[in-house]
Amino acid sequence: MRIINKMSKLTFFGGAGTVTGANFLLETDDIKILVDCGLVQDKSVCHGCNYDDFKYNPSEVDILLVTHAHLDHIGRIPKLVKDGFRGVIYSTPSTREITEVMFESGLSLMKREAKHDGKEPLYDEKDVQKTLRLWKEIHYHKDFELAPNYSVYLKDAGHILGSSIFEITHKTTSESRKIAFTGDLGNSPTPLLKDAEPLSLDVNYVLMESVYGNRNHDTNMKERTNALKEVIQESTKRGGTLIIPVFSIERTQVILHEMNHLVEEKQIESVPVFLDSPLAIKVTDIYRNYMHNFKKHVQEDIKTDKDIFDFPRLELTVSSDQSKSIAHQHGPKIILAGSGMSHGGRIMFHEKIYLGNPKNTILFVGYQVPGTTGRQIQDGNKVVDIMKKKVKVRAHIETISGFSAHKDSDHLAEFVEPIVDTVDKIFLAMGEPKSSMFLAQRLRDYFEVNAVVPKVGDTHDIDF
Repeated sequence: MRIINKMSKLTFFGGAGTVTGANFLLETDDIKILVDCGLVQDKSVCHGCNYDDFKYNPSEVDILLVTHAHLDHIGRIPKLVKDGFRGVIYSTPSTREITEVMFESGLSLMKREAKHDGKEPLYDEKDVQKTLRLWKEIHYHKDFELAPNYSVYLKDAGHILGSSIFEITHKTTSESRKIAFTGDLGNSPTPLLKDAEPLSLDVNYVLMESVYGNRNHDTNMKERTNALKEVIQESTKRGGTLIIPVFSIERTQVILHEMNHLVEEKQIESVPVFLDSPLAIKVTDIYRNYMHNFKKHVQEDIKTDKDIFDFPRLELTVSSDQSKSIAHQHGPKIILAGSGMSHGGRIMFHEKIYLGNPKNTILFVGYQVPGTTGRQIQDGNKVVDIMKKKVKVRAHIETISGFSAHKDSDHLAEFVEPIVDTVDKIFLAMGEPKSSMFLAQRLRDYFEVNAVVPKVGDTHDIDF
């Protein structure tokens, strides 16, 4: 019989019972490791609860591991530093690069929201600079010592550029114990990035996402390309404007890559396409620097098409004046703008202009968090509030869930299947309650594993 060591603790300070706000603390006698520190988001970029004090002492945390650079995983890190964190932050190099531009953009949005609400921003530029000075990089597929007897191994999560699965190992004199934090898992097969890598078979605990735990995407990779083509063709035929709220990381680059093929192969009519997001433009440049991380067939494409994110009649609009001038472009056109859930950014200006015209179309290509303007439009609300104005929704509403960067229910179950005979417990987080609970029941019924759905504030003892 194995002798059980003193139990460690895993506490869910965010990302439990909700998709956003990932924040998980692993505590042992030797070390405190925080995984992600993200914003809670709904109809605003920065929900009021993000101002609350952390339920732990930031100065006592030794290490912060960052799975990827979406704001719901990184957005509160500068506040963590502002409130006393002085440990080391680790991520992949590309996550570090994208985080820097995300902080710059996120801070700008938060300042505007704070001014509107009559309060101070969550943090300032000095806090961001302090944060970046604490940051160090770890590469995929290398054992890295976090502290004596504690190491971490990074695997590709396939979600966005640089996204990681962290497998943390604690070695004692008698054995090793392992816990995996998946972050968000990519929707395999992904168009650009390599697919999420499987977990090690000796993992004892897994904390994994469950955004699509109760449903599957309605299209595969070929079908979603055809669906995109059809939406563009129909919008062009009506002479309307197609607006696509896009996330600056991954979704923008995937859509640009798909459009590149459709335009060059003359499957769609060449119309003006505007990438109206300074952040997405910067992130796309970072993607260009990491093309060696793309799938092999994409790298083959690059040999014949030097820039897979560019095509005729694509215009990058950086300044606000350039953005405003889009409205003066007559005839059919396509606008890609952030944010992906319409809770900030330039997409709101375009929705205000174009949603009221039945010739136009709004296309959702990503998950819409409840409470966001995007979710309200997607759910069929006939009137939405945008920038203090009630806007009627008469435009065509389309959704292609296959462009999601998250695994769906079937693929989440497939991801778990190889470890079901050895894993002690699986924690399902980063999902709406109905999604997480559905997946938990499915894993229990199909694989007889101990799958649990924690709530915010829950602490679980683990043998680690």
